[in-house]
Amino acid sequence: MSRWIILITSMLAAIACVEMVRRALRWRLIGERWVLAGPLVRRCTWPAFALAAVATANTLYRPGMAEGTVEDAIERTITLFMIGCVTWLAIQAAYAVTDVVLDRLVTVEGERNRRARRIRTQITLVRRVASAVVILLAMGAMLFTFPQVRALGAGLLASAGIVGVVVGIAAQSMLGNLLAGLQLVFSDALRLDDVVVVQGEWGRIEELSLTYVVLRLWDERRLVLPVSYFTTNPFENWTRHTSRVIGAVMFRIDWTVPVEELRVELYRALREHPLWDQKDWTLQVTDTLPNGLLELRALMSAADSPSAFDLKCDMREHLVKYVRERYPEALPRLRVDMT
Repeated sequence: MSRWIILITSMLAAIACVEMVRRALRWRLIGERWVLAGPLVRRCTWPAFALAAVATANTLYRPGMAEGTVEDAIERTITLFMIGCVTWLAIQAAYAVTDVVLDRLVTVEGERNRRARRIRTQITLVRRVASAVVILLAMGAMLFTFPQVRALGAGLLASAGIVGVVVGIAAQSMLGNLLAGLQLVFSDALRLDDVVVVQGEWGRIEELSLTYVVLRLWDERRLVLPVSYFTTNPFENWTRHTSRVIGAVMFRIDWTVPVEELRVELYRALREHPLWDQKDWTLQVTDTLPNGLLELRALMSAADSPSAFDLKCDMREHLVKYVRERYPEALPRLRVDMT
């Protein structure tokens, strides 16, 4: 009985030691100099508690503390928990380290934003794949603790061919999505926060996982698609090389409108608008319609697609107001020739 009391007391003492380390990291080391301390405290506290308790039990437990089959069950349970806690802590520690990089990449703006989003996407997907591999290895190690299935565990760890066959037969769709996700990420065809048009819907890539992509639409709806969709179907990526977008506004107006004055007014309004990036603009007559109207197209550039959309709406409203107030005779109308 005294051995069990010592064992339980030692486990509580180990947990208390981890708690003291956590408090030290939280109170004294979190800051600009110790950027890793915060993510470690946030992600690794509970895995560290569990590992400290299980490691203490694994160290202090001795044969003979229990009797019969109970002793074998206790030893195997401690071993299984040990493997599970080490795996849990390793995954969370890896996530903590990568969180430092991801947090810094979120604040990157300007021309470096595209490269930052590419790195974020690759790190996010790679650490998920790595976690899946670590969990698979941990499951194989757990199988070694059972003599009846040790051969299966050895095969799982040593034979990638058997694993491939089993997984390929049981989860062909999931494996296809996984490979498609890796292809998308490392070919730089799709990144987090990219602006895309899919199935006629405009939105941003909100989440890119191993098996699916979440698209946040302009009206806050979410479109969830399998990753394999983006490798087998065409889609528009407006931020493939840069986030800069050129917007177009179309007008159909009477022939009597002075196009040159409209062009001057468009340029004046663009120079005063904060969303114009001061680069591209034009106003052109793109067609003459049979009903006596001209088709005008105004082009203007903006830093990103949301800015381009707002800029187009503002310029459309401004030019409509300008024509209505200055040249009302040029508004679209239906002509009838009475003979």
